[in-house]
Amino acid sequence: MSGLYGGIETGGTTCVCALATDAGEVVARSEVPTTDPDATLGRIVTFFREHELPRAIGIGSFGPIDLDIDSPTWGHVTTTPKLQWRNAAVAPRIRDALGVPVSFDHDVAAAAYGEYTWGAGQGLASVAYLTVGTGIGVGLVIGGSVWYGTLQPEVGHIRLPRVAGDAYEGSCPSHGDCWEGLACGPALAARYGCDPAQLPDGHPAWELEAEYIAAGILAIALVVSPHRLILGGGIGRRQRVLELVHRRLRELFNGYLQSPLFGPEIDSYLVTPQLGADAGVLGAVALARDGRGRVPRPAV
Repeated sequence: MSGLYGGIETGGTTCVCALATDAGEVVARSEVPTTDPDATLGRIVTFFREHELPRAIGIGSFGPIDLDIDSPTWGHVTTTPKLQWRNAAVAPRIRDALGVPVSFDHDVAAAAYGEYTWGAGQGLASVAYLTVGTGIGVGLVIGGSVWYGTLQPEVGHIRLPRVAGDAYEGSCPSHGDCWEGLACGPALAARYGCDPAQLPDGHPAWELEAEYIAAGILAIALVVSPHRLILGGGIGRRQRVLELVHRRLRELFNGYLQSPLFGPEIDSYLVTPQLGADAGVLGAVALARDGRGRVPRPAV
């Protein structure tokens, strides 16, 4: 067994696998298409078998997932809209196939932990990582640990004030016009009839999107007050979106919170991921290194 750690980030389109040192230096990396669980997890196992067997593996998974270490379905994907993946035993299969300890968490929590460990959240007491892309979700790291209540935070499903004149019914199958239903990637695609990545910076879509992102961030800042908020995801990392959200947040805070971070220094409070698109897989590596959610090594 090597001195390396493994990371896996499962996504709706691709899954990213990596081997890295305990300092987060990636020595091998691969992307595999997300198809059915058997084929996808089989390719992931093959990646690790073809390289050095890591000391432990961390997984940041799309959800919903079972995180209860005492549950018989710990490490499973649960009620995901990706029907093929419902009840898929993601973490147990990886653990049993490779015979190494596995840490399991939500993908956005892994990204938050990655940025806290090696990215834009280093040295801070608390970090929130907000992803705006196919869905909207947040991961919180407080005092060095990923924070959960009864379940992981589900900020994508909070209700926000509707922008005047916005009659879109929303794309969320459970809640219609919740935050995710109004502002996630599929909602933008439905609103404008194309992949959001094709919309130019001057398109009015981004002004509307910034309104909803800023309103959600206002709620997070008022309830959690993290020391830094990192805006990720395919939409969140877009520079034009960040600029518009900075401007709108200054207006929404309106001098109420007595901290320069919520006014003239908003640019250093709300930032994009320092680790870029690899925040999730590197966060999974960090989870493995630090033994977050570790289960006993199986008998082999």
